[in-house]
Amino acid sequence: MTGTYEHSIDAKGRLFIPAKLREELGVTFYLAMGVDACLAIYPMSTWDRFTEKFKSLPMSQSKAMRTLFANAVKCEPDSQGRIVITQKLRKYAGLEKDVVIIGVHDRAEIWSAEEWRAQEEEEMTPEKMAACMAELGF
Repeated sequence: MTGTYEHSIDAKGRLFIPAKLREELGVTFYLAMGVDACLAIYPMSTWDRFTEKFKSLPMSQSKAMRTLFANAVKCEPDSQGRIVITQKLRKYAGLEKDVVIIGVHDRAEIWSAEEWRAQEEEEMTPEKMAACMAELGF
């Protein structure tokens, strides 16, 4: 998944998921806490790989993921392409009204527009891009 999309969360906590991303995510996908101050949207295939990996962990390690699974939401967009983001997930990611949805390889992420702009400003430099490419062996 790739791209950047700017949208707003309405008063009922609904967010429009762009048609291009809905195509890539499929009819049913999962919304969960992201590793940074964002939410992650996983297509079913990625979520299934994630849960398979989780099942292989010893109980002592898997309990650390309770909060992630307890707050994950199975999503099926309504006829207008919207999903509801729970209050807990909006609070976790600091989402109020304006958000940015970005494609990140095998998932999408939902960021507060303000937080994403700060992240992008910090990371979007030729030096950081060159260092990242070098680290990946390109």
